Amino acid sequence: MNGQPEMIAADGAVEQGEDGNAVIRFERRLAHPIEKVWAALTERGELIKWWGDATLDLVEGGDFKLRWLNTDDEGNAVAIDATISSLDSPRLLETVGVWASTSQSGKSIDERHAVLRWELEADGDETVLRLTNVVQLTDEERANVPGGWHYHLDALATALDGGTVDLADPWEAAERLHAAYRAKLGSAG
Repeated sequence: MNGQPEMIAADGAVEQGEDGNAVIRFERRLAHPIEKVWAALTERGELIKWWGDATLDLVEGGDFKLRWLNTDDEGNAVAIDATISSLDSPRLLETVGVWASTSQSGKSIDERHAVLRWELEADGDETVLRLTNVVQLTDEERANVPGGWHYHLDALATALDGGTVDLADPWEAAERLHAAYRAKLGSAG
């Protein structure tokens, strides 16, 4: 080690959509077959290994509900309450719904409409994953949300490889990622 902080390749992109929402995009190559990656995106027992506690009805029009396992300093958590708007197993999962921060008592603090689109493409024994998240963001969130997705996509790769990630306490790694995205995107958040 040379005393320099570890450089993180902030591989996510953030664009401004025509409607004013942020469009966050990631593309990752995973060294696993598409069926295994699809299971990680759509099975409750797999989702909790890299993203959060989910319940879902895997049909178009079905519910997709997920709660992140970490909380902020005040005990607030983030959850998605969405509907599966498009489904083409094992290639496409899209949800549309509400992304909300909730207090310990379950009261919604902040709600916003969000679209999550997961596209998978088989490439031999590997899978190319493309994630698109369309959501309204504050200036601070402009770096933090893609940093969070980066963290969870890294956690997905770790889980697929058989490893574990502490999803309840991501803060040290998340701060490094947030800083990398602030530097990349030129945001002060």
